[in-house]
Amino acid sequence: TRSMPTSQAADVVAEALGIAHYETPTGWKFFGNLLDAGKITFCGEESFGTGSDHIREKDGLWAVLAWLSVIAHTGQSVADIVTQHWRRFGRHYYTRHDYEELPAEIGEQIIQTIIAQLPVLPGQSLAGRSIITADDFTYTDPIDGSTSTHQGMRLLFADGARLIFRLSGTGTEGATLRIYHEYLEKDTQRQQQDPQRALRDLIRLGRDLTRIESLTNRKTPTVIT
Repeated sequence: TRSMPTSQAADVVAEALGIAHYETPTGWKFFGNLLDAGKITFCGEESFGTGSDHIREKDGLWAVLAWLSVIAHTGQSVADIVTQHWRRFGRHYYTRHDYEELPAEIGEQIIQTIIAQLPVLPGQSLAGRSIITADDFTYTDPIDGSTSTHQGMRLLFADGARLIFRLSGTGTEGATLRIYHEYLEKDTQRQQQDPQRALRDLIRLGRDLTRIESLTNRKTPTVIT
């Protein structure tokens, strides 16, 4: 199970193995309900927090030990393991661009710009890809029935690519706009590219849709993950 902005790579594996999986908003509390109810065993979110039902919390030591057990079992390097994974399931190129310390009013203007476009985007072709869904993510907790709205704007493309926009905080240091870009590459000959190059069309589209450069005069994000 993963948070909505996290790469969909886990979904592909879960579906291949016939394992139920969930897509939750960002926030460990959403995993907690599923863990307590025995609905999931593993979970993780886009800021690298990973855990399982043994502790109901993020556990970096457990994640390291899990990796070490895989390496010990296979006798292979991390590079060889992930390359084999990509050959079987495809490689999810993924990157997050953070624009930090934005004035709160600019951050809100960017989000409202995206929201205004959502109704007309499905069916359009942008960056050479057809958009099948454009929405503001809403989650209904399967355990307690609570509903969480406005959890991030999503553009889902017919080829499996995604663009996600989230605005975090409006504190003393301003707001942070996070843009997530993802694309599944199944061609094994194209699975060793630099993610920034592989995702360059989506990155450009995200900048164009938000008008981030004209609104902030920023040419590059503060942080690239």
